[in-house]
Amino acid sequence: MLDDFMIRAALGAVGTATAAGLLGCFVVWRRMAYFGDATAHAAVLGVAMSLAFGTGVIWGVILVSVLVAVLIHTLSADAAPMETLLGVVSHGALAIGLVAVSLVPGQRVDLDAYLFGEVLTVTRTDLAVIWLGALAVALVIWRHWQALLTATLSPDLAYAAGVDPRREQLILTLLLALVVAVAIKVVGALLITALLIIPAATARSLTRTPEAMAVVAILIGTLCALGGLRAAIIFNTPVGPSIVCVATLLFTLATISRKLFSSGS
Repeated sequence: MLDDFMIRAALGAVGTATAAGLLGCFVVWRRMAYFGDATAHAAVLGVAMSLAFGTGVIWGVILVSVLVAVLIHTLSADAAPMETLLGVVSHGALAIGLVAVSLVPGQRVDLDAYLFGEVLTVTRTDLAVIWLGALAVALVIWRHWQALLTATLSPDLAYAAGVDPRREQLILTLLLALVVAVAIKVVGALLITALLIIPAATARSLTRTPEAMAVVAILIGTLCALGGLRAAIIFNTPVGPSIVCVATLLFTLATISRKLFSSGS
């Protein structure tokens, strides 16, 4: 069954959406969009390193994403303006990565595949990495759910409950790096943050509890993945951007519906 490239593409997109939808709730709650951008843009540097050393791209992306995630976590403890530092890390890493890819000898690289995703070329190995990554994200968040929620709600409350908010922040940052690594083949480095934020933001407008928001975010992300894949086939458009377009449409409809319902009541 997995010999059919469309089935592999659908499974890869759904696996990525599952991990992104679940982690995206915390990205929205903690306003970590800049963290996501910085980590995702650094993934391009990981691609260059993988090509230079002849290793699998996914491992280079994971290594660089984790290193940047730890760097960001360390910088966040400083008193310097974080938005400025994240902007430097984000765009600096992207520029260095793009230049590094062009300098790798003997390699002709389709950068669009890494910037905007190429889910139609997902292999069985890619599927295994994507779903193992999604499972790892789900297990870690399930195990740390209460601690993560408490740290997100109030650092002072977390300390009172015996939870170290800095440790929970580091966990989220490392999970973010993992999601970036598994999602780069599906939506690309420039669109990963959108897949993290938009389904979660849509789910927030439709739910009342954190648990419900997490479940609905996963469902919305899955719908966006399959809907974007279908739209790309029908209209002959890039899959990654098509997935984000569907997500944006659903967010817009949910926002309008909520406002109409609120005004009507």
